Amino acid sequence: MFDSHPKVQVHIAQTNESYPCALDESLLKGMLRLGRKGIPVGCVNGGCGVCKVRILEGTTTLLGPVSRAHVTQEEQDMGYTLACRVAPGCVVRLEVVGKFEKPFSRGFGQSNPILT
Repeated sequence: MFDSHPKVQVHIAQTNESYPCALDESLLKGMLRLGRKGIPVGCVNGGCGVCKVRILEGTTTLLGPVSRAHVTQEEQDMGYTLACRVAPGCVVRLEVVGKFEKPFSRGFGQSNPILT
């Protein structure tokens, strides 16, 4: 089936890889839809905080509330969010926060965490 939803590229800073994501789907679901890995996956609804990312470039649209237990207002002001709770507003470049376990492609070595 052909998917006609408008999409933009989402770039993962740690691997310099990207994937297309629809403007009406979360950054996390866009990655999962393609069977890609990179952003850690937990509950997929904002409750666990596992998919925390920092938006380095671009804008996002809030799809639901982001728990202050996982992203403080100060962090949000610095670009941190949960990938399951935001959709891209345009081309987005992000970095995964915390442990980066499963890169998109084979052969990519362990990366150093950007933030601890």
